[in-house]
This record gives sequence, C-alpha cells and structure tokens, in this order.
Amino acid sequence: MADIDFPPDLVALERSAWAEIQAGALTLDTARAVQDGINAFAAEAGLGRLDVEMGLKKIVRHPAAEAA
Repeated sequence: MADIDFPPDLVALERSAWAEIQAGALTLDTARAVQDGINAFAAEAGLGRLDVEMGLKKIVRHPAAEAA
C-alpha cells in the first residue's frame, strides 16, 4: 500500500471526507465522490479497490505512520 502514488485530487477528496467525518457532517455527495475516485483510480492503476481505499485512508488519517 505504501508504494501507491495517489493523485493529489484523490488525496484532497479523502481529506475533505475525513474532515466531514470528524465534524459529524459527512455528506452523501462527498462519500460518493471519494468512492467514485477510488474505483476509477483502482481500475486505471490495475489495483484492488480495497487496497487503494485502505492505503488512501492510511496516508490521510495517519500521515506520521507513512513518514516513519
């Protein structure tokens, strides 16, 4: 997962979703946009959707773990 080079727009979408989750205000539009982005990127990169989603969440929610 650490070797995935995520596009900046997908990382930004996940950051927006994470901020909304933390505020208790996640919208369906944001959640859908993230999932659509994950699905599209996974298909384009030939990766599993779950691997992409887990890796993306890790770099957004636990950035210190990626730096170590």
